[in-house]
Amino acid sequence: MEIWDGYFEDGTQAGIDLVRGEKIPQGLYHLVCEILVRHVDGDYLLMQRDFKKDNYPGFFEATAGGSALKGEDRDACAKRELKEETGITPEALSEIGRFVSKDTIYHTYLALSSLNKSSVRLQKGETVSYKWVSEAQFIEFVQSGNMIPEQKDRYRMYFSKMRYL
Repeated sequence: MEIWDGYFEDGTQAGIDLVRGEKIPQGLYHLVCEILVRHVDGDYLLMQRDFKKDNYPGFFEATAGGSALKGEDRDACAKRELKEETGITPEALSEIGRFVSKDTIYHTYLALSSLNKSSVRLQKGETVSYKWVSEAQFIEFVQSGNMIPEQKDRYRMYFSKMRYL
């Protein structure tokens, strides 16, 4: 059973535990971190979602990420999720956005890595493949219909700043 801390919309802890898979009470939120990975050479990492995933099976996504566990702050969550899903420990990790949906507070990060590109690890049940794309290819991906729309919305502030949109 996965336990999360409950939060109010402003990001303060509510002092209430939430359980993955159970309905989140009205007015409470759980914390999710998503990490966009950029190599020091300028390429971006795209991960292909497992074909057995309920949402967007087989889609490439520009993120690693997931829910913060009970007692875990957003930076620790971002580092753990990135390591679990890709094997990457970033040289630099910076928060680039915050997005609130009906029951989730998303914190989005940019991770800078100099990792050997062929040493990315896949997480069983989460990802089946990966690819590094140039900045120009990444911009095409962002502007295409191939990017998961909700993810594009959560990264919109960064994409606008970088003039990718």
